[in-house]
Amino acid sequence: MVSIAQFTEYKRQNRKISVLTAWDAVFAAILDEAGVDLILVGDSLAMVALGHPTTLPIDLGDMIHHAQAVTRVVKKTPVVVDLPFMAYQLGWQQALESSGRVLKETNAQAVKLEGGYPEMAETIRRIVQAGIPVMGHVGLTPQSVQQLGFKQQGKSEQEADRILQEAVAIETAGAFAIVLEHIPGPLAARITEKLSIPTIGIGAGRDCDGQVLVTTDLLGLGSWKPPFAKAYVDLRLQVKQAVQAFGEEIRDGSFPG
Repeated sequence: MVSIAQFTEYKRQNRKISVLTAWDAVFAAILDEAGVDLILVGDSLAMVALGHPTTLPIDLGDMIHHAQAVTRVVKKTPVVVDLPFMAYQLGWQQALESSGRVLKETNAQAVKLEGGYPEMAETIRRIVQAGIPVMGHVGLTPQSVQQLGFKQQGKSEQEADRILQEAVAIETAGAFAIVLEHIPGPLAARITEKLSIPTIGIGAGRDCDGQVLVTTDLLGLGSWKPPFAKAYVDLRLQVKQAVQAFGEEIRDGSFPG
């Protein structure tokens, strides 16, 4: 299995990094076999797998449950697990306890948490100090949806400077990588040039060190996808057609043959 430390070397080599999400053993095994660089058990599973309108309802037990399914089948790809809403916001002690549970109970290699304000940077520092790798996340942070909405962040000069400083603070705190979500491409390029750790973009332009997509968006499984996502196949239509064909063969007696 690739070490988390290898991702900094990827940046030095200018080797782009591919990241996709997984929430069960079926998709995790496929992503692992296909050679994706990193698998994220993202709290987006609250929406794509459990039907919630936001990521907020899912809790740490849910994340651990799904991460266990993923790590049971992954053989070579590092797995990072999101800390869900209110599993780390109460302070570094809570965050450290949640992070420790994730690593002890799932066999994942790292955790990811949102936000870069000073208190969060200190939280990251404490978790890393305990020997747990951390991936940061700035820009559009879905757990702050009630405050920020799902709109692009960093469009004003003041917002852009704040996000840049948050990214720097996250690197200084010891994170091994950082997600930049739904920010202008020029801002993502500035952050990527400034940091020595890799930036993983989602709706942040082409200049990041890597890119992440929610796997349901990549496969065209959802009824809706963000404007910055790309569907490489329309599996929703193919699955629907397969199910309809199955029903027709049942009714006309051709299955089973």
